[in-house]
Amino acid sequence: MDFFDWRPTSDHNVEILNETVDLYRYYGLTLQAQFLYECVEDTIERIIQEELDYLEKHDRMRLFINRYFPLPDTDIDLLIKSLDQNNGRLSKKIKQKEFDEFTDEEIAKIEDTFSKIF
Repeated sequence: MDFFDWRPTSDHNVEILNETVDLYRYYGLTLQAQFLYECVEDTIERIIQEELDYLEKHDRMRLFINRYFPLPDTDIDLLIKSLDQNNGRLSKKIKQKEFDEFTDEEIAKIEDTFSKIF
C-alpha cells in the first residue's frame, strides 16, 4: 500500500488516485523462472536417463521372455509389469490367473532373470 495514493469511498471501498500501471507491467518472475529451470534440468539430467535405463532393461527382459517363452506382447508386458510392481516376484494370484501354464521352475527362471536385469 506504500505505493498507492488512495482514499476511502462512501461504500467502504478504496479509490486509487495515482498511476499504478508500472507496478504491474514488469512483474518479477525470477522465482518462477528458477523453478522451471530446475524442473527442466532435473528432467534432462535424471528423469530421461532413468527412463532410458528402464526401457533398455525392459527390452532385455522382453528378449529373454521371447527366446524361452513365446508369448503375445500383451502377456509379456503384463508379466514384466507384474514383476516390477511386486519386487521381482510373481504373486500367486497372477501366476494362477494369467500364467498357470508355467512350471515353478520356469517362474523361478523368469524371476531370477528379472532380478539380474533390473
